[in-house]
Amino acid sequence: MDRASELLFYVNGRKVIEKNVDPETMLLPYLRKKLRLTGTKYGCGGGGCGACTVMISRYNPITKRIRHHPANACLIPICSLYGAAVTTVEGIGSTHTRIHPVQERIAKCHGTQCGFCTPGMVMSIYTLLRNHPEPTLDQLTDALGGNLCRCTGYRPIIDACKTFCKTSGCCQSKENGVCCLDQGINGLPEFEEGSKTSPKLFAEEEFLPLDPTQELIFPPELMIMAEKQSQRTRVFSGERMMWFSPVTLKELLEFKFKYPQAPVVMGNTSVGPEVKFKGVFHPVIISPDRIEELSVVNHAYNGLTLGAGLSLAQVKDILADVVQKLPEEKTQMYHALLKHLGTLAGSQIRNMASLGGHIISRHPDSDLNPILAVGNCTLNLLSKEGKRQIPLNEQFLSKCPNADLKPQEILVSVNIPYSRKWEFVSAFRQAQRQENALAIVNSGMRVFFGEGDGIIRELCISYGGVGPTTICAKNSCQKLIGRCWNEEMLDTACRLVLDEVSLLGSAPGGKVEFKRTLIISFLFKFYLEVSQILKKMDPVHYPSLADKYESALEDLHSKHHCSTLKYQNIGPKQHPEDPIGHPIMHLSGVKHATGEAIYCDDMPLVDQEFFLTFVTSSRAHAKIVSIDLSEALSMPGVVDIMTAEHLGDVNSFCFFTEAEKFLATDKVFCVGQLVCAVLADSEVQAKRAAKRVKIVYQDLEPLILTIEESIQHNSFFEPERKLEYGNVDEAFKVVDQILEGEIHMGGQEHFYMETQSMLVVPKGEDQEMDVYVSTQFPKYIQDIVASTLKLPANKVMCHVRRVGGAFGGKVLKTGIIAAVTAFAANKHGHAVRCVLERGEDMLITGGRHPYLGKYKVRIINMYKEIDQTPYKQEINAKNLIQCWRECMAMSSYSLRKVAVEKFNAENYWKKKGLAMVPLKYPVGLGSRAAGQAAALVHIYLDGSVLVTHGGIEMGQGVHTKMIQVVSRELRMPMSNVHLRGTSTETVPNANISGGSVVADLNGLAVKDACQTLLKRLEPIISKNPKGTWKDWAQTAFDESISLSAVGYFRGYESDMNWEKGEGHPFEYFVYGAACSEVEIDCLTGDHKNIRTDIVMDVGCSINPAIDVGQIEGAFIQGMGLYTIEELNYSPQGILHTRGPDQYKIPAICDMPTELHIVLLPPSQNSNTLYSSKGLGESGVFLGCSVFFAIHDAVSAARQERGLHGPLSLNSPLTPEKIRMACEDKFTKMIPRDEPGSYVPWNVPI
Repeated sequence: MDRASELLFYVNGRKVIEKNVDPETMLLPYLRKKLRLTGTKYGCGGGGCGACTVMISRYNPITKRIRHHPANACLIPICSLYGAAVTTVEGIGSTHTRIHPVQERIAKCHGTQCGFCTPGMVMSIYTLLRNHPEPTLDQLTDALGGNLCRCTGYRPIIDACKTFCKTSGCCQSKENGVCCLDQGINGLPEFEEGSKTSPKLFAEEEFLPLDPTQELIFPPELMIMAEKQSQRTRVFSGERMMWFSPVTLKELLEFKFKYPQAPVVMGNTSVGPEVKFKGVFHPVIISPDRIEELSVVNHAYNGLTLGAGLSLAQVKDILADVVQKLPEEKTQMYHALLKHLGTLAGSQIRNMASLGGHIISRHPDSDLNPILAVGNCTLNLLSKEGKRQIPLNEQFLSKCPNADLKPQEILVSVNIPYSRKWEFVSAFRQAQRQENALAIVNSGMRVFFGEGDGIIRELCISYGGVGPTTICAKNSCQKLIGRCWNEEMLDTACRLVLDEVSLLGSAPGGKVEFKRTLIISFLFKFYLEVSQILKKMDPVHYPSLADKYESALEDLHSKHHCSTLKYQNIGPKQHPEDPIGHPIMHLSGVKHATGEAIYCDDMPLVDQEFFLTFVTSSRAHAKIVSIDLSEALSMPGVVDIMTAEHLGDVNSFCFFTEAEKFLATDKVFCVGQLVCAVLADSEVQAKRAAKRVKIVYQDLEPLILTIEESIQHNSFFEPERKLEYGNVDEAFKVVDQILEGEIHMGGQEHFYMETQSMLVVPKGEDQEMDVYVSTQFPKYIQDIVASTLKLPANKVMCHVRRVGGAFGGKVLKTGIIAAVTAFAANKHGHAVRCVLERGEDMLITGGRHPYLGKYKVRIINMYKEIDQTPYKQEINAKNLIQCWRECMAMSSYSLRKVAVEKFNAENYWKKKGLAMVPLKYPVGLGSRAAGQAAALVHIYLDGSVLVTHGGIEMGQGVHTKMIQVVSRELRMPMSNVHLRGTSTETVPNANISGGSVVADLNGLAVKDACQTLLKRLEPIISKNPKGTWKDWAQTAFDESISLSAVGYFRGYESDMNWEKGEGHPFEYFVYGAACSEVEIDCLTGDHKNIRTDIVMDVGCSINPAIDVGQIEGAFIQGMGLYTIEELNYSPQGILHTRGPDQYKIPAICDMPTELHIVLLPPSQNSNTLYSSKGLGESGVFLGCSVFFAIHDAVSAARQERGLHGPLSLNSPLTPEKIRMACEDKFTKMIPRDEPGSYVPWNVPI
């Protein structure tokens, strides 16, 4: 056997040769650490977020074609890349050479905010364009299905995509023959002339054209290598693992014979996550490379044979082609498979995962196995002993030894038979999110009638997600053979299947009653689907479905996305060069898109730097009996392990009222509490050692997990604050009506795309320490680190260039992690880096807390124009009333309410809901001191300006706005002004960046500095009015006039007397209104946001592109909070949802089909920066318009079913809650477990 151990592949057109490659190395760390290509980001490590997307290109010497596909670099072992060309975001364009049209458009369409997800988005779109230079909008949204963004709400990203489509900007759905672009909102003409503005935030005609001839060519050397060289088996051996890449089927069988327990890895999408997240280890990996027999596509007389090595994306393309060419009666199976292939994972995973791997891994929630299991499919196996064929049936799926592969066998191909006349196959699934989410329950169902008599000859039903593997309802199906296809059969079938496919109350994954309901809801859908087809085939013998039932078969309302934006006019008196009020692109937009924007972990390795990782508590409330570090300390590369004992008297810091400990001492109070910190030469060594730290606990009582339990145990945070007037109880005795109830809201994970990251560098003299950290609060980091190291604050400098999303999640816990990291750096005199993995981050950090509110009111009113808040602050609600009226008119609420009621009357299994909510969001920080801000502005002798301020850029565009302020105040072009980042070295004692006031406060400080400079320079400018800034700066220097100024803002007036219950805590209020329409599927609990209209009062917008981005990004995050984002905890307090696989934030599929945003005309001059308003957080609340629209739809379903009592629904309104609230004969049919008779998988927190 001819063997090679040299790895050769290309990255961005450059050859890479690795002689001693470790098979455990993944492409992502290799790109970032070895090749220093940091544009490709770490977001989750499991292929679930798309931040690490790259393009992989391979040449096929047989077809002579090059295949480009997107892939998640975090899951690609570099050993699998032999002969491939990898393209990263740096390879397609940069500001040093030329930027690529994709990079330009995503930036100029304002599709970046924090920018951390942008390189992945760019690469997904770029790869699609390499394959389809003029894609459809469907192809583009499909390509982005595996990419998550937490900031933008996706609308501007879709806008950027549309510019590449043939029919750019249009929703591609001409209703009544009229294009959406010609009919304005609701088909009404555009806004009146007086307020008419360009609805575009960018000028499409200025974009670079896409020229496919300018792309990187596939390396000719790799083509020649593939064509000419005799393929050699490659063997790579690392410290712990051997990697074999056979190039012929014979060699593959040899290796499988020699190493029968070794997994055969193609895309690593199944083995990779198991190794990473479950600690599975394989000493040998067999990875076949370009073995023709594994990629076979054979059209036989009785069906299709597909090679096990084909990717799921290739299978999808093959099946799409087959269903076009063959008669429908033959392609029932293929249609069912295609349905699930459209939503299975994201495009990256579908292009990596192989058909064989998907089948063999037999995941309980596999989307394809339930369909294949009902379709009489067979598996073609091969070993040194010869060929064998086994059925893909329940025995195979449950890994029965006599029905499974033998250890030395491999799966070569799969036979998928054609369907026959009178045979029908359907597929169903329900997940937390419509796309790129593992199914809660899925199903494949097949029925064969033999002829048109409606008598069941064959019936197969299988389910995923309801057991340890795919479950087939074999006995039930057997009992139904010979029965007529009618409602009586359906009723029997439901009872039989519920009996056979039984789920324990304690089943993993929870949602047990929901799963039981889905089992029979899917069966009902199948019954209706088949009945409808039978009716079409033989209208005489088969009755029509009731009109009201037909909606059960239609997909939820979904057409192409369309959006309109209306922002404020620029006043006629404004100077044409003044950028305030213009939709200026984000200062770092292009750098985000090229991967050149540097985040904390993108900083180069410092010489001899160490890596720090934490060991966290596995118990929610326990005493630490002992900590054994001996085994961990003996591991290679481990430098030190620090416990509370090592930190001694610096193991805590007081920020509010109580000191918080960094590392647990004798007790732990939550799962995920920091216990000790492992320091090692590398991240890999630190993580391995952390697993070997042995902690013995003794559980303590009580274990308090929920708000209800804390009330029961009288466990509260002090001091309590309340507003109370008069005798409330007495007042309620005399009112005519009372509305009371309670609302429970679940918590929310911040899910910033960049996890907690920091690098602490000791300077080597005077005990100085530089802390580079992703934080919202550099002053706090400086203070906590100085306290921990017993240094004055002037020796500790904290630097923040930009933050990859924060949302309030990078403040206090970041400080604690930084303090421990700095302690380690100081103790050892080495730089120390600490970057949390996604799962660690979700476990260690807090989030938006759950909330329980009990209310009792007489009546709910909207504020009058001049009114008072409950804390006696006067309020002018004119703009709130205007937002409400404008939203009511713009959304055609009254007309659509009638249309929704008509739809609901005509459809039993689908319902629509419409809801409108007003918004009053108070802006203020509780004290004047908390709102002070400072800035520093330098003018250099060449006339250029450097500005720095205390605010943190975390996606909200504050740096961009600050440059706009300097440009206006100094009357100079924005290109003259530069801003480097935020540092305690330049602006001391800066307050936290949060509370939506970062641009407000810092902008006033920047304005103050500029006005100081202008005042100094006025005499010089007036003497030489036609001079340039270079002339004026030089003259000032010659006359000894300072060209540097500190700007300062004292903060807004703010006071609140809690004893009297009155005050003026807020400077102003942000007003708004949102109207949302949804459609729900009463059988599955699925919902689709059809349309949202938002009207916001933003004062005078400084930058409408950024402000609209803040509004819609917050709205989508709020929509997630109120609908699909669900944190799951075990009864022991262990967090189950630790990454994008389990915790679903909104994806591109969750965007409202129609989104209309209007900013009120400017009004109310105030003390704020140019009369603007801070917008970061307020829009989150508007997401509840979707919650109330779903509530409206569920209420309609319940009323139709005769359920008229009050309806209490808690947030988030997940598919489970929606389905179970739409009570019907199926929810009544399922068995229910007695509370207390089982231990549930999760508890509601």
